[in-house]
Amino acid sequence: MPNPVVESSVKAQAHRKRALYHHFLRALVLSAGVVGCSLGLGILGYHFIAGFTWVDSLLSAAMILTGMGPVGDLNSNAAKLFAAAYALFSGVVFITATGILLAPIFHWVLHRFHIEQRDLR
Repeated sequence: MPNPVVESSVKAQAHRKRALYHHFLRALVLSAGVVGCSLGLGILGYHFIAGFTWVDSLLSAAMILTGMGPVGDLNSNAAKLFAAAYALFSGVVFITATGILLAPIFHWVLHRFHIEQRDLR
């Protein structure tokens, strides 16, 4: 005869695992959206402000967003100011995207060790 307590525990564990995957997938999509919008903003800026071609704009925006550094020469002051602002913005986007991705994992760890809000005070 099956033990109902064990079956209930197994079902609850499977539900928690599915919930973790669901939360992580949602965080992944949100993080990808933040990075994608930031990349699009960089592409537009490099194309219209710096005068780069679309492909060069994509390359420059992706390199700055990933922290690798600039690729093309910036000839105008407006382009240099945009590149500086976009580099600072990219650092904030990196921290934000990392936080969004790690939030479900930290939440799961807190639940795993039964850390309640009152325990954190």
